[in-house]
Amino acid sequence: MSHQARKRLKALFHLAAMAVIRSKGELQTYYQRKVNEGKNKMLVLNAVRNKLVHRVFAVVRRGKNMTKIMHQYLVEP
Repeated sequence: MSHQARKRLKALFHLAAMAVIRSKGELQTYYQRKVNEGKNKMLVLNAVRNKLVHRVFAVVRRGKNMTKIMHQYLVEP
């Protein structure tokens, strides 16, 4: 994340990254693996935020509605 980024948007991505590393999934696994390798927690959290930004842009670029796809991840079986 750049220091020139919009502060509110940066804060929202930070909150999203914090939520993602607390819930089960591939980004939580990624976070835990990198921290266990000895990486700084904030450095890894920044990488998670960057991954979230890339995923958002991928959804926008594809122009598809991801509601149905994300619903299956949000609702636990």
